[in-house]
Amino acid sequence: MEFIFGTLMGIGLSAACGFRVFVPFLVMSFSAKMSYVKLTPGFEWIASDPALACFLIATIAEISAYYVPFVDNALDTAAAPVAVVAGIILTASAVGDISPFLKWTLAIIAGGGAAATVQGLTTVTRLTSSVATAGTGNPAVSTAEAAGSLTLSLVAIFLPVIAFVIFIVLIIYFIRKKTKVIPAAIPAEKQ
Repeated sequence: MEFIFGTLMGIGLSAACGFRVFVPFLVMSFSAKMSYVKLTPGFEWIASDPALACFLIATIAEISAYYVPFVDNALDTAAAPVAVVAGIILTASAVGDISPFLKWTLAIIAGGGAAATVQGLTTVTRLTSSVATAGTGNPAVSTAEAAGSLTLSLVAIFLPVIAFVIFIVLIIYFIRKKTKVIPAAIPAEKQ
């Protein structure tokens, strides 16, 4: 049972990385420091004082940078591969003490995939906001993304099953949104 909850927690935290990369690390670090979360062997460094301080500074810097016009779009491009790596690390740190092969396979596929999916959703949302509002709507999008990352991270720690359900809902939303955009882009005579 610990393996299942750890896996769901890792996937939820990874999905939260798609919104903001460092918020889930900060939440995980603080939760581990308070002994609420048990990190798998080799990942105890996440709960160290230096790591907690670095995650706090990185979180503040990341959230602040998303409020700078045009920097937010550039950050979305750079954040995609970073979010995937962060998702992999967070999932591997949460799944429990299992075989390394299973741990890393699960972390890469589920954790990296969750982060990439949500990051793709946020990139499309920010691009749509940038085009539709000439960037004036991006601070609202940034606020929603930061809140989403914090909320999903906390839910992943305390209610991992609910976090997984939220992630599935995000995937369904993303698929529905994508299928609405694609037919609109195809000229009428080719449909």
